[in-house]
Amino acid sequence: MRLLHTADWHLGRTLEGRSRHLEQEAVLDEIIAIADEEEVDAILMAGDVYDSVNPPAASEMLFYETIQRLSKGGRRPVIVISGNHDSPERVEASSPIASSQGIILVGRPIQQPPIIRVPTCNEALVVSAIPYPSESRLNECLSEMNEETQIREAYDQRLAFLFKSHAHAFKKDTVNIIMSHLFVAGGKESDSERPIQIGGAYTISPSSLDVGADYVALGHLHRPQQLKFGKTPGRYSGSPLAYSFSEAHQPKSVTILDMTPGQPTEIKEIYLSAGKPLVRWTAENGLEEVHQWIEAGKDANAWIDLEISLTDALSLRDIQQLRKAHDGLVHIRPRYLQDESDVEQERLADLPLQDIFARFYRQQTGGAEPESSLVELFLEIAKETEEEGGDGNETH
Repeated sequence: MRLLHTADWHLGRTLEGRSRHLEQEAVLDEIIAIADEEEVDAILMAGDVYDSVNPPAASEMLFYETIQRLSKGGRRPVIVISGNHDSPERVEASSPIASSQGIILVGRPIQQPPIIRVPTCNEALVVSAIPYPSESRLNECLSEMNEETQIREAYDQRLAFLFKSHAHAFKKDTVNIIMSHLFVAGGKESDSERPIQIGGAYTISPSSLDVGADYVALGHLHRPQQLKFGKTPGRYSGSPLAYSFSEAHQPKSVTILDMTPGQPTEIKEIYLSAGKPLVRWTAENGLEEVHQWIEAGKDANAWIDLEISLTDALSLRDIQQLRKAHDGLVHIRPRYLQDESDVEQERLADLPLQDIFARFYRQQTGGAEPESSLVELFLEIAKETEEEGGDGNETH
């Protein structure tokens, strides 16, 4: 049996107000093409279908069209769970129609894992499908505990019990999968994941997933990465697009699994090319350097986070010219350099007053040192001036 594991589509997500819909269409087309070319028997989508509980209508349409194309009219099972960004009710809403196409939509944690007969290989697939297990979705009230450690342990224990319960459906002659959307301790995060845990309460230990599955298919973390759960391999497949500049230059992929009951799982990563890359520019030589890069066509089809070193203020006209020259500039962050006089002023401010006067006197006299009586007179005048200012007196 060959499976394709994907997650974190985040349909409807924007980048600082810029639509990513066309990029999402393109990358989902690419995933469908990979599933067809690799002759995949079933699809695992591990949560965060949408970026919000109330996605745009165009994003919902894109999701329905995609899973319909992936299912190939019911010949290829598609199993989808909700993530922390999804409304469980919205994900499950079309279940009665979807099930006739071999599509299983799971919005909330369920008591028994579905057992799916996969037509193209005539084998059974058991999927412990556990959507994002928030406290409310687990129907637990962990908040009655006051100690953070107790909350974390109770949450982990509750999930461990649920995974073990599902594992009773695993058989020696079936392909056995755990699929969930959560944060496993030790996973590497990116800025684009809005935290799903508070104080660590929603973090689960790897040992809680070690219940005898053949593979653990995870969603939530956007960086593709492999984990181990005892002897069981598992992966975060990662998001198909980069959704924050912390993911700049981070390759995106889907995971292909070759699985035979009772045999080790073979894992292959297939990289995705659709969508604009997110890149960071650091222009140490100011505006001229940025314009040179743009004229040379550098990163012409990319979203760009620009940091630019300047000595003078960046005008609105400068910003407009940059955005007109490259419509992919998302952030323009000036970093103002201090000139030598500013640095000198800051350094002088840390010196005692008599040293500052002595430096001034040397500059005015060509290097002569002031007599001590002159320094004392200056300090007396400075003190009197300060005292007058402190009393609020004004000289007219």
